[in-house]
Amino acid sequence: MKFAVITHIEHFEKDGSFYSYGPYVREMNLWFKSADEVNVVGTFSSKNPGSIDLPYKAASLQLIKVPSFDITSVTQVGRAILVLPGILKRIYKVMLGADHIHLRCPGNMGLLGAIVQVFFPKKKKTAKYAGNWDPKAKQPWSYKLQKCILSNTFLTRNMQVLVYGAWPNQSKNIKPFFTATYTEADKAVFLQRKYDLPLRFLFVGSLLVPGKRPLYVLELVNELISKGFPSELHFYGDGPQKELLLEFITEHHLEKSVFLHGNQSAAAVAEAYTKSHFLILPSKSEGWPKAIAEAMWWGVIPIATPISCVPWMLDHGNRGILIKAKLESDAAQLEAFLKDKTGLKDMAQKASAWSRNYTLDLFEAELKKLL
Repeated sequence: MKFAVITHIEHFEKDGSFYSYGPYVREMNLWFKSADEVNVVGTFSSKNPGSIDLPYKAASLQLIKVPSFDITSVTQVGRAILVLPGILKRIYKVMLGADHIHLRCPGNMGLLGAIVQVFFPKKKKTAKYAGNWDPKAKQPWSYKLQKCILSNTFLTRNMQVLVYGAWPNQSKNIKPFFTATYTEADKAVFLQRKYDLPLRFLFVGSLLVPGKRPLYVLELVNELISKGFPSELHFYGDGPQKELLLEFITEHHLEKSVFLHGNQSAAAVAEAYTKSHFLILPSKSEGWPKAIAEAMWWGVIPIATPISCVPWMLDHGNRGILIKAKLESDAAQLEAFLKDKTGLKDMAQKASAWSRNYTLDLFEAELKKLL
């Protein structure tokens, strides 16, 4: 089978192999198991892969390199107009020779792929919409356009669109789906925490943009410390937001309570989960937040904003704590939870039991059905 992928993810090359963002590559390598030949249309960087990047594994893989583009300013739109014809031509050519077309959405490349796939109604197709599919969510117009094209069964034929969460009034090609990190073999005995002080909090995610609100995580834990709950906070991830965190840590003398570990391996992050009580992820936007599902697997209680499918993942507060990203009310809510150790133990047990339903073994079996 010739498998075509259209993606906005940036790629790197090292020792003859192509690398990209680790969690994405782990998933794609499972898709590639059924393919004899893979063609990936995506952007490329001459930089070396980072610590969280992994190599593709496929019987035969070719990267069709395209220039990155954006449409958020007049200057960028002008450049996009110049490069779009060439990108569209490459996408069309790859789709023409493919047996299965796979789109990674949302993103600029996903949008172009969604448009070009209209001309191939008979080819078998899938799309993974890794963002927030909530119809009521406030999103860029390009995201809304992708959702509109993908869910239109006249324009988009012979395609299954994989989305996070079950939403009402969806077209027949929209399939609620999930993602996974761990296997059946990873199911160790559940480790019950005692919730003694000091408490250990985690943030796992990118520090590239403020949308995941890492600074708010720091403010919230600092508030709990000031209320008499000695705590540690460990950040796993890297990016420009790190400077804001360092400033806050210095200003509030938190050097002995807050630790920035940067990007770490999956094994190192898994070890951090086993040592922690809570994960805080007050994001403004998510699809299926893998950090939450991973934390729940290890019995870490997630504290998160009610976006996308998060309320469903947390069973509306039975498997985790839903917050509003309002410091005073969130701190008061958490203070009440922290005083109920029996309730926390029950919540952690439920979180772990739910997350361990979604293994890589099940994920791979579901992919085979799609292919």
